[in-house]
Amino acid sequence: MTIRFPHPLTLLVGGILLAALLTHLVPAGRFDRREDPATGRQVAVAGTYHTVPATPVGAFDTMAAIPRGIQSAAMVIAFVFLVGGAFSVVDRTGALRRIVELLVRGLSGHPGLVIPASCLLFGLAGVLMQMQEEIIAFVPVLLLLSRRLGYDRLTAVGMSLGASAVGAAFSPINPFQVGIAQKVAGLPLLSGSGFRLAFLLPAVAIWIFFLYRHASRVHTTPEVEAAGPATAGGRRLDLILLLVLATFALFVYGVKALDWDFDQSAALFFTMGVLAGIIGGLGIEGTTEAFGHGFREMALAALLIGFARGIFVVMDQGNIIDTVVHALFTPLAALPVVISALGMVGLQSLIHVPVPSTSGQAVLTMPVLVPLSDLLGLSRQVTVLAYQYGAGLCELITPTNGALMALLVAAGVRFEEWLQFVWRPLALLYVVGAVAVAVGVLTHLG
Repeated sequence: MTIRFPHPLTLLVGGILLAALLTHLVPAGRFDRREDPATGRQVAVAGTYHTVPATPVGAFDTMAAIPRGIQSAAMVIAFVFLVGGAFSVVDRTGALRRIVELLVRGLSGHPGLVIPASCLLFGLAGVLMQMQEEIIAFVPVLLLLSRRLGYDRLTAVGMSLGASAVGAAFSPINPFQVGIAQKVAGLPLLSGSGFRLAFLLPAVAIWIFFLYRHASRVHTTPEVEAAGPATAGGRRLDLILLLVLATFALFVYGVKALDWDFDQSAALFFTMGVLAGIIGGLGIEGTTEAFGHGFREMALAALLIGFARGIFVVMDQGNIIDTVVHALFTPLAALPVVISALGMVGLQSLIHVPVPSTSGQAVLTMPVLVPLSDLLGLSRQVTVLAYQYGAGLCELITPTNGALMALLVAAGVRFEEWLQFVWRPLALLYVVGAVAVAVGVLTHLG
C-alpha cells in the first residue's frame, strides 16, 4: 500500500502548526551569541545555554509566521518568479524547443547518456556552490528533454536537484556548507579535501546508478511532438540561444567571483527575458504577457519556499531551537568516540528539519560541538564531516527544504513519489557518510 502525502502546502502548514504546539511544550532557552570574525555571522557560544522566559506562540502569531516566512525568503521568492517569467519568454520564442532538439539530436542513439552527463553537471554545481533554488530555472528545459527522451518527471528532478544535493553533501569545497563549518571550527579552508573527494566519487556514482535504474524502468517510446508556434526563427533563434548560454555563464561567474546574491541573479535573468522577447520579435505586449504567464506558473512553487521558512520563524520566536540543539547533543559526551561521531550525523539530520539552512545550521551547531569534540578527543575535521553529511543528505527528503518542495511542485512530482524513489540511494549514501566518519575517527583525520 502506497502512502499518499498531503499537498505540499498542507504539509508545510501542518509543520507550522506542529512547531507552534512545540513552543508550548518545550522549555524555552538560548545560547549567547557573538560575531565570528572568520564568517561575519552571529554564532552560538558553547557552554552558555540558559533557560529564558517561555514565549509560546499563539494562534494568531502562528498564522502571522507565514507572511513573516515569506518576507524572510523574499529574495529567493523574487528570484523564482523572475526566472520563471524569463524562461516563459524564452519558451514563447521557441528557443527552448530548439535547445532540446539540439540535445536530442546530439544524443541520437545514446539517450542514456543524458542521465550521467546531467548528474555530473549538476553534481559539480552542488560541489562548487550548493545550487538549489537556482535549479528551478532549468525545469522547463529538463522536463521537455526528459519527455523527448521517454523519461518521466521524477528523472528530471533526480538528475538536477538530486545530483546537486549529493554533490553539496560530499563536497570538499562548498563555501556555504563545509567552508563555513571549517571557519567556525577554526580549521584551514580546503583542509581534508582529498579525504572528502575519495568519498564524493562513490556517492555520485551511487546516485547515478539508482537514477539510471529508475529511468530504465519507466522509459517509454518517446512521442514525436508537433512543433509549437515559434515566433523567432533563423538568426533570431540562434541569438536567443547564445543569450541564454551567456546568461548562465555570467550567472556562474557572478556567484563564484563577484559574490552575487539572489537579487543580482534575479536581475540578470529578468534582463535575459526582456532581451529574448525583443530579439524574438514578441514586442512589449507579447513579452509582458509571457512574463505574466511565467509568474502564474511559478506562484505556488515560489510561495512554498516562504511557507517552509515559516516553520523556523515559529520555533525561533518560541525560543526552542537552541533548547532542541542543547538537549540532543549533550548526551553524546557519555558515548564512545566512534559512536558519538556517528550520533552527530544522525542528530545533524534531525536538526536540519527545523533549521533547513545548511549555513544557518553550521553557525548554530558547530560552536556547540567543537568544544564537545575537543573534550572527547574527537577530531574537529570529523565533527565537520558529521555536520556535512547529516545536514547535506537530509536536504533530499526534508519537507522544510523549500527548494525541494518548490522544485517538486514545478516539475509535477508528488512528494511520496520522490520518497519512494529516494530512500534506497539515500540509505546507501548515509552508509557511505558513516564509513567516512568512522574512518576519519580511526585515522585521526586532521
